[in-house]
Formats: sequence, structure tokens, C-alpha cells
Amino acid sequence: MYIKHLFGLFGLLYILTACAPSGTVSDWSDDYDQMLTSTPTTMDYGWLSDKYGTATTDTDEKRVVAVLLPMSGTNASVGNTIRTSVETAVLQHAPKNLSVSFFDTSSNATDAINSALALEPEVIIGPVFSANARLLRVLKPEHIPAISFTSDATAVGDGVTTMALMPTNSIETIVRQMQTDNVNKFIILAPDTDSGRLMAGTAKYAGDIYNIDTVGIFYYNESDPESIKNTTISASMNTARTSANTRARAILADILTRETLTAVEKSNLNIQLDKLSKIDTLGPVPYNGILFLGNADDSMKLASFLRYYGVGARDAKMYGTAMWDGTTISSDITMSGAKYATLPDSSTTFAGTYQQISGTLPSRLASFGYDATNMAIGMLYSDKSASSYLLDPSGYVGTDGLFRLKPTGDNERGLRIIQLRGDGTTTQLKPAPENFMTPLYNIEQRHIRPASPMSLQTPGINPNNYISIPQRYASKYRSKTYGANMTIPKQTMQTNEITILPEDDREIITSENYKPVKIESIQRNYIDSYEIEE
Repeated sequence: MYIKHLFGLFGLLYILTACAPSGTVSDWSDDYDQMLTSTPTTMDYGWLSDKYGTATTDTDEKRVVAVLLPMSGTNASVGNTIRTSVETAVLQHAPKNLSVSFFDTSSNATDAINSALALEPEVIIGPVFSANARLLRVLKPEHIPAISFTSDATAVGDGVTTMALMPTNSIETIVRQMQTDNVNKFIILAPDTDSGRLMAGTAKYAGDIYNIDTVGIFYYNESDPESIKNTTISASMNTARTSANTRARAILADILTRETLTAVEKSNLNIQLDKLSKIDTLGPVPYNGILFLGNADDSMKLASFLRYYGVGARDAKMYGTAMWDGTTISSDITMSGAKYATLPDSSTTFAGTYQQISGTLPSRLASFGYDATNMAIGMLYSDKSASSYLLDPSGYVGTDGLFRLKPTGDNERGLRIIQLRGDGTTTQLKPAPENFMTPLYNIEQRHIRPASPMSLQTPGINPNNYISIPQRYASKYRSKTYGANMTIPKQTMQTNEITILPEDDREIITSENYKPVKIESIQRNYIDSYEIEE
């Protein structure tokens, strides 16, 4: 493409500037507490000159931007996607004497970072991965800002920010929607990875905030049908509910064959037996919401197995995250009615320009790269300090909607709620917010700890509660409870970790000599760190 040849030929692009250098700050967030939240700045084609027309235009001083991306090896497609968007933004919006240099982090990130720092850049765009972001954070002077693309909140800070969508934003947004939908108990289905356990920890914490009980956390191996199947067997209480159905039918059949009954009693019992014979399970699951934290393919498989094992959309509402965005999940009839939180549609203007240049439609990563470059150029245009500009609490409206960078290095993005219709189409139930005048989030990603697996918290299924038999035979035809697990009252701010025993089929203890031990209040620790697997 023309732009790639242009940058490959010259290496640096020099374009006239219209501003004085941004000020250096001794502490990255010095100015943050004094800034007020108001209307966000819209980053359209005229935003630079309109917003910062006070900057001077008669300087020839070279301005330096360094870009750290994986441009070779297995992740070359990721780096080159962002590079195209960086080049696009520079050609459209950059001051004339801007020098843009690209550095490949694929083989030796330390060398790439040191080479970039040797140019004394005013701002760095990148890197992509958390390990490189941590390395940059150590090697660079604090006053040089970097706009990276990692989703790991523990990798940023000290002037290293990120444009990536933080998992906590998507999870908290959808859990808040669950509250709106009157979900009061939910289970979490997550991939058995570092990031999956961290997302589950976020979801559980969000449930505490919005008064929704987490009654089960289940992990599965990604793209593993057998693991997914086994997970749904546990999550659906299939063994216990099937056993309860079998026992209920046995009770009805025994009474019909062994006891003396009136005609009306026989008819009633036969009707019940006929109904139970047409289904495999008995009793409801102890939740009315399911949160899928994996990708779309795994979520569809999980939902299909859950339906097979007797848990459908009528039993529990289904929810997901931005990981469903841009997939075929909207065509899956099993997922009809499911909701997820995601970014607004990308700017059609940017999408058209990007497609003209690259021949492909831009991914979210490409739009993040475009906005990151515009942020860097806007900072150079601004008469504000770098931190005051980049950390403006009012935020910006870019190609993917509302966002703002935070002093901690992570960010907040305005998300919308989408509902799947099962026919390839979707409905926007709730638009993304337009400003930060009202706080959008309560959870900070770096305060989240991975969640351990959690067996279903349920009183179990007692067949006698779901059949009607003559009262004179009630004591003779008693049943045990299937799948009972200790149900613990929800407490806020608990400290001691608890071990949840797996569900079993033991008899309920009915002895008069049995004295239950009072369960002590549990306190949850505040969580110290959070690392996202990339």
C-alpha cells in the first residue's frame, strides 16, 4: 500500500507542527486532582485545530513519537494492523515536523525500547503485550507518557497507559444489567486460564456490589467439548435432578402397585407419573442468571449442553461480555435473548478510510491504534502538560465511543447493551453513556484476585416436594434430598476463605441429637493485584 511504502522508504515522517512542546511533569498524576469533569472532547477530523488553536505554528522544532509494536514473527499481523492505523492518523492529523519511528518488539523488546528511548521521544505509542509494557515502565523516564494496548492493569502505571478495553468494564456493565433484569442468583462459566479466573473474580465482586448472589463458579478448558460437556453437567445439577426424577417416579409407581387407592387417587398418581416419564430431570436450578466469560464459540457450546441437560433460557437468562462482539453468536437460536456489553459501533468514517488503505475492515485493535495516535498528536498540539491532556477526566469520544485514561494507567470506556435475537440480528437495548459526569464504574481491575471454583450453593432437590401423594403414605414414602450443598448467607467484606464441598447424595441429617454448628461470619479481603493473560 502507498502509506506503507512511504513509511518504509523514509523511516520517519516529518510534518510541520502547530504547537509548543508539552511540559514535563515530575509526577505523572500531579495535575489530576485539580481537573474537573465536564463534556468530553470529540475526536473528529477538525478536533485538533478547533480545540487547540492557541498553539504556535511558526516553530521548526522536531517532535518525536516512538512506536513499539510486534512487526515480525507470530504476532506480526497484530503489530501491522496497529501500524496501519498509526500511519493513517499521522497522515491525516499530524503537525508537519513530527518524526514517527517504528520499533519491532518481537525478537528483543529491551533493545527495541532502548533504541526508542535513545531518540528522546515526547510520547510512545505501544507496546501491545503486558510483559513489554512492564519492561517499558521500568526502562523509561516517568515523564515520558506511553499509550499501550495491553489489557493487564498490573502492567501499566507511572506514565504507561492503555487504550485496550479493560475486562472489568465489560463485566461490571453486564452484571449491572443483570440487576436491572431482576436476576438475584447467578453462576459463572469461565475458561480455566489465568485471565478466566480473574474475570470470574471480577464478576463475583460485581455481584456483591449489585446485590446478586454468586451461587456457582465453573471452569472449563477452552475449545474442549468434553470439558465443556462435563462443566454443564455440574452446572445444571443434572445428576441430582435426574436422580430426583427417578426417585419421584419410583415413589409414584410403588404406591400405585402396592397400596390400596381410590379411583381418584389412582388417576392423580398416574397423571403425575406420566408427566415425569416425559422429562429427564426434576426441580429447578438454584439460579436465574448465567454469565459466560469465554469466547463466543465456547459460550454457544455451553448453552447448547445446558439446554440438553434441562437448563434453557426460560430457566436462567444468559449474559456475556465484549468477547462475543464481531462473532456469529447472533445466529445461534439457543442464544436468543442473551445480552452482552460491548463498545459502540466503530466510526464509519475511520472504517472507510482504513479499508481504502489496507483492503480490509479495521478490527477493534486498529481503532484503538488510531485513537492512541490521535491522542499523542493532540497532546503535542496542546498547551497543557502531557498528563493534564492525556488524563483529562472529561474524556474523549473516539472511533469506539467514550473513553478516558486514568492516572493508574488503565482506562474507562462507555459500553452499550446488546441483545441477541437468534436470527443473525441484534437489538441495542441500552446505548453507551455520553459522558463521565456520573461515574460509570465501581471496580478497579488491579484490585481483583482470581476466583476459585465454587460448587453450586443449593438446598438440593427433594422429590417429595414435587409430587403429591396421599397423606396417609407420606411417612412411608420419604426420600432423601439430592444434590444438597451447604448454602452460606451472603456477607459483604469477608476475610476467611471457605472450602465448598462437592455436591453429594447423602441423606439429610434428621436426628434430634444432631446440633448444627453455627457458621461464623466470613470477611472478604480487598484484592491487591490483577494480571490478565494475553
